[in-house]
Amino acid sequence: MNHQPFETWLLDDKVLTAAEKRELNSHLRTCKTCSALAETGLALRSARAASPAPGFALRFQHRLAAQKALERRRLLWGMILLIAIGLGVFGWFVAPFVVAFSEAPLQWLLTAGSYFLYVLTSLEAFSEVIRILARIMPDFIPPYAWMVLLSAFAGMGLLWIVSIWRFARRRPVGVTA
Repeated sequence: MNHQPFETWLLDDKVLTAAEKRELNSHLRTCKTCSALAETGLALRSARAASPAPGFALRFQHRLAAQKALERRRLLWGMILLIAIGLGVFGWFVAPFVVAFSEAPLQWLLTAGSYFLYVLTSLEAFSEVIRILARIMPDFIPPYAWMVLLSAFAGMGLLWIVSIWRFARRRPVGVTA
């Protein structure tokens, strides 16, 4: 059973036409869910709103200010800790160069050159390993496994695209002014 127009009519505060009222009353006689929703809405509209205890707004403002101050303090200490750890890690990696530089400029140049050659040869060796694996791997994996892998990646990509598309098309839900 389709409840959508009736639920909307029951939850909105707009005035219904005579035809809509007749249709809604007819539906309420047969549908227990919508009649319970109508009774709940009627009870909520007729309930008296409770007034807050004296000084509620002031207590709330003080508590909110204290909570914001605590959050700022936590953020400050987190930032200090992050900076201290970052400086410690940076010092750990830079310390050998500082020691080498303080000993002699020639020693520093040799250390920097050897480090540059180490990085360069490591990148060359890594790229050679990747090239060899790319040349060998197709022979080890059977064609049906390639099909399964490619379809899984394609399906995940399609799922990702559809979820982004649905998220981008979503309209805001909530109270409108």
